[in-house]
Amino acid sequence: METTKLSPCQRRVFLGRDTYGVRPLFKLLTDDGFLAVCSEAKGLIDITHAMATPANIVPFLPGYFEAFDLKKNGKVQSIQMEQFHCCTQEPAHAIYDTMERLPTRFDEETVKSNIRSLFENAVRKRLMAHRRIGCLLSGGLDSSLVAATLVKLAKEEKLQYPIQTFSIGSEDSPDIIAARKVAAHIGSEHHEVNFTAEEGIQAVEEVIFHLETYDITTIRASVGMYLVSKYIREKTDSVVIFSGEGSDELTQGYIYFHKAPTPKAAAEDSVRLMKELYLFDVLRADRTTAAHGLELRVPFLDHRFTAYYLSLPEEMRIPKHGVEKHLLRESFKGLNLMPDEILWRRKEAFSDGMMSVKKSWYTCLQEHLESMVNDDQMEKAHKTFPHNPPCSKEAYYFRQVFEKHFPGRAEWLSHYWMPRWINATDPSARTLSIYKPDKDQ
Repeated sequence: METTKLSPCQRRVFLGRDTYGVRPLFKLLTDDGFLAVCSEAKGLIDITHAMATPANIVPFLPGYFEAFDLKKNGKVQSIQMEQFHCCTQEPAHAIYDTMERLPTRFDEETVKSNIRSLFENAVRKRLMAHRRIGCLLSGGLDSSLVAATLVKLAKEEKLQYPIQTFSIGSEDSPDIIAARKVAAHIGSEHHEVNFTAEEGIQAVEEVIFHLETYDITTIRASVGMYLVSKYIREKTDSVVIFSGEGSDELTQGYIYFHKAPTPKAAAEDSVRLMKELYLFDVLRADRTTAAHGLELRVPFLDHRFTAYYLSLPEEMRIPKHGVEKHLLRESFKGLNLMPDEILWRRKEAFSDGMMSVKKSWYTCLQEHLESMVNDDQMEKAHKTFPHNPPCSKEAYYFRQVFEKHFPGRAEWLSHYWMPRWINATDPSARTLSIYKPDKDQ
């Protein structure tokens, strides 16, 4: 969550943002003490306040709070900026949790039991809602775990309606096929949204406007999530939407983790990814759902769950037997929460799984944008865009659209998301030499 609090008696203003930046928060602070905050940067860019140059607008760092002294003239002065929580720390509110104290041993069976208990608790505590609850379901491990646990707990809590699940993809896409199997297994009220490359291409500029980023993989994945969120808003009464964001970063789910040189390096990169979620995956998830008035809930980013998982020995968390997220999968083995083929389904990026392996969504995008940017523009890309210069025509086009809506704000993105420890020129997993699709894809 994001927090802005005014304390008139103490003449203080407080800003704070949740540990992973699931909710956005931007700050504008001038040299003479004028402060403005907004959940979207676009709400601040037109503020001039008698300034000769555009004001500096920055994302408020996740896990931090800032205190300001409020002067009588309405101006402020920052007096304290501190980190109140990071992903490796158990949250202070854990002492008030109704869960029983967990065993502290690191033997495999104890760890798997703790993972199950903490994850179920993470889903259960997010059931509080005055509006109907639904769940995004791609048919991958993460969304399937969320959906299956959600349906199970909804029955235990005797919710007065069935849980709706939602998937998007072309008719022959791996995600649509897998999600259909999961929905049938868990008994959800399932909705499928047909995705075409043409519809996706038409939505790109609108998506970039809502995202306020030009990151390549974020935009690709956001198009599908934006369109399925639009469907949910227009065709159903579900408003509170569960999703599986955060698991890949936490449980080392990206396939490049197979190439990590050591368990220590993998563990360090997992923490790095968690700290950068606000720039990429949770930015995508929040903006695409909030654009249609939906409320996102992400149980994999529960503070107790993430702190526990990151406290486990580094060797336990790495991919094993050629399978990423091996520990997470093993923890739910034999429970019949979902079909075994889904529990052990290989990692497939959301933007890739929406279409068949024969022709990926990113390929359709690149083919369409090939004629939108010429070779001369690409040769001058480093001069035109010195910060994060685009290396492909697709990236160049995304940057053009971003600059159209947010000129001179390229620093909002510190770097592009890219795989590590492998020679990668594109963020899509399908372009990597170690990518192995499931047999039915």
